[in-house]
Amino acid sequence: MRSCPYIKLIALVIFLLSSCSGHEGRNPGNNPAIPRFLHVDGLPGGGWEIVSISPFNGTKDTLVIDEPLDNIIVMSTSHIGFLDALGELDVVSGVSGKDYVYDSTHEYAEVGYDAAPDYEKIVSLNPDLLLTYTVSGMKSSFIERLEQLGIKVFIVNEHLEDHPLARASYIRLFGALTGTMEKADSILEAVSSAYDSLAAKVKESGAPAKRVLLNIPYNDQWFIPPKESYLWALFQDAGGEILGAEEGRTASSTISVEKAYSLSKEADSWINVGWCQDKRQLLGCNPIFSEMVRNVDGEVWNDNKRLNPRGGNDFWESGVVRPDRILRDLVKILHPEIIPETDTLFYYRPIR
Repeated sequence: MRSCPYIKLIALVIFLLSSCSGHEGRNPGNNPAIPRFLHVDGLPGGGWEIVSISPFNGTKDTLVIDEPLDNIIVMSTSHIGFLDALGELDVVSGVSGKDYVYDSTHEYAEVGYDAAPDYEKIVSLNPDLLLTYTVSGMKSSFIERLEQLGIKVFIVNEHLEDHPLARASYIRLFGALTGTMEKADSILEAVSSAYDSLAAKVKESGAPAKRVLLNIPYNDQWFIPPKESYLWALFQDAGGEILGAEEGRTASSTISVEKAYSLSKEADSWINVGWCQDKRQLLGCNPIFSEMVRNVDGEVWNDNKRLNPRGGNDFWESGVVRPDRILRDLVKILHPEIIPETDTLFYYRPIR
C-alpha cells in the first residue's frame, strides 16, 4: 500500500498547521470571528500597536508602527495574499518559496526557508521587517539568528486561528503595516458580511448536514482535522460534517487507509484530495481508492482549481483573505440547491 507524494513536504505542514485548534490567547465575548492571537490598536498620537500572542505559551510579541513600511520580507505566501488584497505587493522585497506564489507578475527575491534560510540575501535586502510564523513555543534558531543580525522580526500566527473570519481579520495587521487600515477594514467588513450571510442561509435552509471524507494519506497517515478547527468551521458553516473529526483535540488526528475506506461508505463526498488533479492520479495512489470513489458516487472535489504551473495554489494565498469565496464553493458542492446554478466554483473543481 503506498501513499500519494505531495509536491512538497511543506504542503503537508500547511495543512497540519491550518487544521490545528489554538489553545492560548483571549477572545472577548468568545466570538470565534475575533482573532485570538493578534491585537491591533490605534495609538493616541497616531500609528498602531500590534501584539502577537503565542498560541503555545501566551508570550507576546509587540510591534509599534509610526509610519507605513515599504520594505518587508514575508515567510508565508498567505502574507502575499493579504498584501495583494490591499494593493501593496510593492512593499515585498523577499519571500520564502517564491515559486509557490500564485501570481508571478511581481518579482521577489528568494530568501529560502526557515530550515535553510539565505541569511546573506536577507541581510542584503535590509528589510524594515521580516514576517514569519512559528510551530512551537520555543524560539527557533532561525529567529534567534535574524535577531543577532539586526533584522526586526514579527511573528504572525494566523495559521493557528480556529475560525476562517479570525484568519481573515489579519488583514488589519497588514493594513497597519502599510498605512491602508481604512481599506483593510472595508475588505474585512465585506468579507465577514458575505460569509455570515451565506452561513445563515445554509442554517435557515434546514438542509441535513452532508458527510465529508477529507484528504488523502501522506506516508500512510491520513490526517483528519479536529472539531473546533479552521476546516471544521468552514465545513460546518457550509452544511457539512467532516467524518472522523474528534472533539477535545488541538491538532489533527491520524487514521489508517482502512479506516478511511470505512468512512467513505458513510460519506456523501470526498474533498481535498491532495495533489491529485484528475481521477487517474487519484486512483494511482492506492487500488482501494477506486472503490472509495464509487462509495461517494464519484463526488470527489479538490481545492486546486487555481493552481499555477509551479504548484502555487491560490487557495492558500487569496483564500485566507476570502473565506467567503471558499464557503460559497463548499456550499455549491454540498448543497447546490442553495447557490444559483449560474454561479461557478472559484477554488474548487471536480476530480474526473
